[in-house]
Amino acid sequence: MTERLLLVALITSSLLALFAACMLGSTPMELPRVIAALFGQSSTADAVVIWQIRLPRALAAWLVGAALGASGAALQGLLRNPLAEPGVLGVTATASLFATFALYYGLAASSVFVLPAFSIIGALIATGLLATAAIRIKSVVTLILLGVGLSSFSAAAMSLLLNLAPNPFTLSDMINWLLGSVANRSFEDIEMALPFILLGLGILFVTRRGLSALTLGEEAASGLGLNLRTQRIAVVLGAGIATGASVALAGAIGFVGIVAPHIVRPVVHHDPARSLLPSALLAGLILVVADIGVRILPTTTELKLGVVAALIGAPAFAWIAMQRRSTHE
Repeated sequence: MTERLLLVALITSSLLALFAACMLGSTPMELPRVIAALFGQSSTADAVVIWQIRLPRALAAWLVGAALGASGAALQGLLRNPLAEPGVLGVTATASLFATFALYYGLAASSVFVLPAFSIIGALIATGLLATAAIRIKSVVTLILLGVGLSSFSAAAMSLLLNLAPNPFTLSDMINWLLGSVANRSFEDIEMALPFILLGLGILFVTRRGLSALTLGEEAASGLGLNLRTQRIAVVLGAGIATGASVALAGAIGFVGIVAPHIVRPVVHHDPARSLLPSALLAGLILVVADIGVRILPTTTELKLGVVAALIGAPAFAWIAMQRRSTHE
């Protein structure tokens, strides 16, 4: 499959998945009813289900996936490591920690921008630490271990906040961010996070050509005129903003940012710059499909999207790690 065909297939599949998300749920809706509701020619009840429940939820899942997919592809290109990803390297956990901190102290209630701001600050701090370490640490294993340590520390701090939660309502909100979910998301929630997601993705796409140069090594890239410092700052900033905004919208959702770039990389000839867009599209598609599965599974309590993503992504991460090791051996 060529790169152009891949993009067409992913865009088409994403649109079909969003449409399927409007049809499927605890009470399936027939195709004519969905079309009528989308174009304002249906009953009030159908319009409410589509425009206030199912469509915003599906769009939120797709946007979060796109942000994480592109961020994962960019970080992999920057660190020249196919195992790099916001969730694996602790960026998502740190963003969730800061969001949980804002919820714990009631700061999120003061303004709609407080929660995304705290999430983005946490993501930027974590990504900045990793980028700084990547300059000094040559071992990929050491860098991954640093990310695991950062993730573990953030998880421990979040557990402490959960343990000290002042009331059940605050505890419930904090658990939602910890497990990850797009349930009950509205267009207002999307409008709050969308500018930050677009800003982060915009920075990544503007500086994507520098990622291609880095595949030749830092010395060769510098010889081609690439400003390494500017490139690192741009990728860190873009990935941090996009990841932080995705956490503000859906909480902690991991592994999709490593699986999607790994799938599309052979099609784009392992060029990180060309993998950004298809990785974003595929990751968005994966989360929409996963959220459809969450909604139609016959469980007494709806599973969290972050839990399902981890159940799917963790084995994929292990398989990618094994493939990488066997290749080097």
